[in-house]
Amino acid sequence: MILLRSSLVLLVIMLLFPGYGWLTPQERQPLVEAFVNEMVTKHGFERNQMMTLMYQARFRKDIISAMERPAESKPWYQYRSIFLTPSRIDGGVKFWRDNEAILTSVSSKYGVPPEIIIAIIGVETKYGQNIGTYKVLDALSTLAFGYPKRASFFRKELTELFFLDREENLLFVNRVGSYAGALGMPQFMPSSYRVYAVDGDSDGVRDLWRSNADVIASVANYFKAHGWRNKEPIARQATVATDPPNSLLDKGAKPSLSLATLARSKVAPEAIPNTPPLDPKTPANLIRLDGDMGYEYWLGFQNFYVITRYNHSNLYAMAVYQLSQRILALNQTAPASKP
Repeated sequence: MILLRSSLVLLVIMLLFPGYGWLTPQERQPLVEAFVNEMVTKHGFERNQMMTLMYQARFRKDIISAMERPAESKPWYQYRSIFLTPSRIDGGVKFWRDNEAILTSVSSKYGVPPEIIIAIIGVETKYGQNIGTYKVLDALSTLAFGYPKRASFFRKELTELFFLDREENLLFVNRVGSYAGALGMPQFMPSSYRVYAVDGDSDGVRDLWRSNADVIASVANYFKAHGWRNKEPIARQATVATDPPNSLLDKGAKPSLSLATLARSKVAPEAIPNTPPLDPKTPANLIRLDGDMGYEYWLGFQNFYVITRYNHSNLYAMAVYQLSQRILALNQTAPASKP
């Protein structure tokens, strides 16, 4: 009954105050109490401790403003320039060489290439240099009780944060992260941290801030769990005879058109010298990006789709893919640094 009343209070307030991120502390109090009641009665948390933590959380308008202007809203030619930089490419090669043994071991175990693991960490936090400056409890509380468009999602993530705090010995509620509440070098949301984080160095702790072994193994585990296929293609630039119809471009995220089907619309993967042609039965997704000189057309395969499970954006997945290829190429050609 307490849970039902709490949920009804939350629903009524959301309906009456659609912009409730700007409510006063007194007006937000029922939302917080509804959340605390659920955590106490359903999940066994201690009420006084929960109330103390929740009333310490700061509700920040700048977090909601950041949610309204994500980098993924930029055109590709601008988005690409954020991540395909010399410092990220060079930093990726250095990260590879500094962690070569664990990367080799993890890649063999999970079937995920080192350059993909490295590129994720590079795009997310520039190899740990920028893990975020927002207190995670502030971020998730603000979005759970002040961002109606995705309040239910962030309320769930706030719940997962408290589960993490109870299960692990890393004081999660005091950590800093992204404005969306993502954690550590790979920027896992709390729910992903609980499910996919791995103790890569076997020290009994899943630490995605200080243990590169844990970070590397966790990213690989995430990709494997979401269907990564070892040694299969990721993406390939496409040649098109004319602008493809929207019916080919609006097929959703998961590859659903065979290369043979696309060929009938005069869409084909670009040939790569000394590389065998792709099987015509291979499922693909046709992607159109805003390039410097007009549209770019790409084909995304199953592994490209898996990258979008990390961030549901073709721009993000393409940045990870292209950064990974730059890192791979430089790592193969640049001389190793002297000890």
